[in-house]
Amino acid sequence: MNRRAINPSKTGWAHGHEVSNPSRIVFISGQVPEASDGTVPKDFKAQCRLAWANVEKQLVAADMTLNNIAKMTIFLSDRRYIQEAYEVRAEVLGKNAVPPAMTILIAGIYDEAWLLEIEVIAVA
Repeated sequence: MNRRAINPSKTGWAHGHEVSNPSRIVFISGQVPEASDGTVPKDFKAQCRLAWANVEKQLVAADMTLNNIAKMTIFLSDRRYIQEAYEVRAEVLGKNAVPPAMTILIAGIYDEAWLLEIEVIAVA
């Protein structure tokens, strides 16, 4: 499998992400900031970290890591969270070898307690 970022940005995402000959593609449903016991942090950054942890949990179940992400869509309940979302994403993903494509949408989230939701497409 070959991967390349198309027009990568300076902030860890790309305008496109090309994948040639993947052996597996995994679509991860929107992961929310809810712990397994049903609790939801009040703070946006804590919610963001938990949503990313839930993404990672699904990737691990598929025998993948965060580095397998080719495309991510982040749904935010309010645009005031954009900067914090970038900060936590950079913290969680680190220096990804091939930046994934990304879309951020401001949307009404299913549960009012949730401030974001993250879905990804991963390849191996």
